[in-house]
Amino acid sequence: MSTDTTGTQTAGMTAEELRDFYRRYIELANTRDFDRMSEFAHDEVIMNGTPVARDDMVAEFRRHTDAVPDLHWEVQELLVDGTHVAARLIDTGTPVAEWNGLAPTGATVTFAETAFYEVVDGRFKHMWYLMDGVALQTQLAS
Repeated sequence: MSTDTTGTQTAGMTAEELRDFYRRYIELANTRDFDRMSEFAHDEVIMNGTPVARDDMVAEFRRHTDAVPDLHWEVQELLVDGTHVAARLIDTGTPVAEWNGLAPTGATVTFAETAFYEVVDGRFKHMWYLMDGVALQTQLAS
């Protein structure tokens, strides 16, 4: 049992270890090393309230990166509280295929994403994310 910077005991990972864990996860996404996802997520995760098999989560990542091959996630803020991780990211990329119901226009898009995670037994168990779809739609409509 470790203690995070707030004095809260965590199951095995310190706050700094959770920050490093999350940064490695973002690196995995940015390098498309999805075959390593078992290091980061349980066989089944709860994503935005819905149980999802890890393989389906990976397939969703692949759908995003197939539609936006240069999609890049950049962590702007990263907070850890006990076993929870919160991140504010800036995502950029140029869609080359329909993505989130939007046709590609050749425009490069930049939008905010907010993500929250709960780490259980050293891997993500609960994941919530929200991206700024209005900014995305506005940029592709321009």
